[in-house]
Amino acid sequence: MFRFKCTSCDEWHEGMPTFGANAPLYFYGIPDEERGKRCVLDSDTCIVNQAHFFVRGCLEIPVHGEADAFSWGVWVSLSQAHFAEFKACYDTPKRSHIGPFFGWLSAELPLYPSTENLKTRAHLRDDGIRPYIELEPTDHPLAVEQRNGISVDRVAEIYALLMHPKV
Repeated sequence: MFRFKCTSCDEWHEGMPTFGANAPLYFYGIPDEERGKRCVLDSDTCIVNQAHFFVRGCLEIPVHGEADAFSWGVWVSLSQAHFAEFKACYDTPKRSHIGPFFGWLSAELPLYPSTENLKTRAHLRDDGIRPYIELEPTDHPLAVEQRNGISVDRVAEIYALLMHPKV
């Protein structure tokens, strides 16, 4: 079982932490009182103004020496055609051969320079597992971490900064 010591509360925690957003950034740009009319949001997809299409996936970062990856739950925009293809096969158990789908990251992840609109590829996975989100291999720190992995200490640092924010 994965364990790490939090750099803020100094306690040991078990299990690989994950963090994510319940909706794409674009959704939050719609006034609260208009979302019911302009947005269709479920646990895996979001449509805004019948013109902007988003899917939820996992941006996974390998952790050195560990079997489990650290995961950010993120949203990615897709073209209307790719969104339709994604939806058509999403409930199919064997779907990993379909895609990948180009998209733009619709998430602002704390601890990094702006992550909104980083180029991505959404890779479908079999058996109902959320898509794997691959970042374009740039020098952006998040893309570097996805390529090279992070240490257990970095996991503890991310956890501490998100779970024990300094006020």
